[in-house]
Parts: sequence; C-alpha cells; structure tokens
Amino acid sequence: MKRANPGKTVLMLLEGKKGLVLNVMNKNSIGWAIADAANLHGATVGIGAQNERMLDGVLKLVEGRERFDPFTIDFSDDAQFDLLRDQVAEKYGKIDFIVHSVGFAPKTALNGRFIDTTLEDFQIAMNISAYSLCRLCNALEPLMNEDGSVITLSYVGSTRALKNYNVMGVCKAALESTVRYLAVDLGDRGIRVNTLSPGPVNTVSGRGINGLTDMIKSVQDRAPLKRPYGQEEVAGSAVYLLSDLSKGVSGQIIFIDSGYTITGM
Repeated sequence: MKRANPGKTVLMLLEGKKGLVLNVMNKNSIGWAIADAANLHGATVGIGAQNERMLDGVLKLVEGRERFDPFTIDFSDDAQFDLLRDQVAEKYGKIDFIVHSVGFAPKTALNGRFIDTTLEDFQIAMNISAYSLCRLCNALEPLMNEDGSVITLSYVGSTRALKNYNVMGVCKAALESTVRYLAVDLGDRGIRVNTLSPGPVNTVSGRGINGLTDMIKSVQDRAPLKRPYGQEEVAGSAVYLLSDLSKGVSGQIIFIDSGYTITGM
C-alpha cells in the first residue's frame, strides 16, 4: 500500500478499528501487506508470528510504527488458540476483524502424485490450513464486535487440479467451504466471513511450490489486465473487506489475479 503524498487528504477506511493479522512471516508475505495497509488506514493491528523466534523479524517490520501489537500463535497447537483469546481480551477487550493468513503442507505432500499423500501429511495440512480458521473463530467469537469481519486466503487450486499443489488444493477447497459455513454461523451478529484468492505470488509459502516463477508468468500473460499483481493488490481488497464498505458481502470469494480466473484455454 503506497503512502499518501504529503498534504493529500486520505480516506481512513479502518480508523478506530482493532483486529488481528495472523500470521506474518516477512516483508514479502501477504499477511504483512494486509497488516501494513490496515494500519495505514487507521486500524490498530495485532500482528502475529508462529513463535518467538519468528516474532523477532516481525517486530523489525513495525519498528517505529504506532498501533501495532505483537502476538504469537502456532496453528498446529490447539492449546494456543485459547491462550491467544486471553491475551487479546486483556490487550484489546473487543476486536473488529480477523485475518487468517496461514497455510502449510509438508514438502513430501507437494511433490509427486496426490494419490501417494500419507494420512499424516494430509492431517497436518488440513489441520493447519483449513481447520485452523474454524478453531480461530471459535476461540475469538466472544471478542468480536457486531458487524465485524473475518477474511482468509485461498487459491484457485481449490477448484482446479494444478501440478505440485496436490494436498494444498484439497485444503483450500475445505477452507472455502469452511468460510461459507462460518458466514452462516456468525451472520446473525453481522459478522462477515470472506475469502481472498490471489493468483500465484512470490512469497515464502508460494516458493514451496515447484515452478512458481513459471506459474506467475503464465497467469500474467493470460490475464485480461495484462499487468502484474501482487501483495499490494491483495491488501487493497483486504482493506475493503475489513471496512464498513463491505457490510453487504459475506461467504464470498474475491479473486485478485488481474482477471485470470475468467479466461479459458
């Protein structure tokens, strides 16, 4: 998200709001782009890392910035969800938004044939990449204000079989379905739950997929807009979904890929 020019009036879409972005890995991660954009739009952001070691890098990103607070959560450890809830309640009381930015599969489950996926790898990937959203919402629902917003990150591999994506495609399909059911469960409080689905982006997670560079080039060559997209474009859509401008939107998938997903062969 580009900073405003001095003297230019900027509409602060998230002024006065508080929320969480979980998790952030480094300056190139989509989670950081969203946290940065939300903060620049006036939000107080609880920024998460998997553990204390990774939190050191995250703290460097927010050094000298206001309205950022650190949290840690390892999505593979069930006990940490309730611990996070207690920490957030103590720090903020109530929150207005949650950004679920996590996905993981063992390397062995991303190579070769999907049919060879082991039960252990399948369960690890599904637990961290999909179930964690349900568990996170369950833990934090008591802290969510009315008309709040929850967003997560998916990929078109949820509906298309893509080479080297394998079990993550199945996890993303489960994640998108989870969003729809959570949208129903939380809708009576006005809480919206939506999915952002970027095209392939050069991040640490993305680089876990073999052939990422070729994938990015292929998408950009075929996309109607014929121009690059990336973390900044994803963050812009995230700010919209976190803001009151999206009060009528829930259970939806927004694609940020310069229009690639509408194209045929």
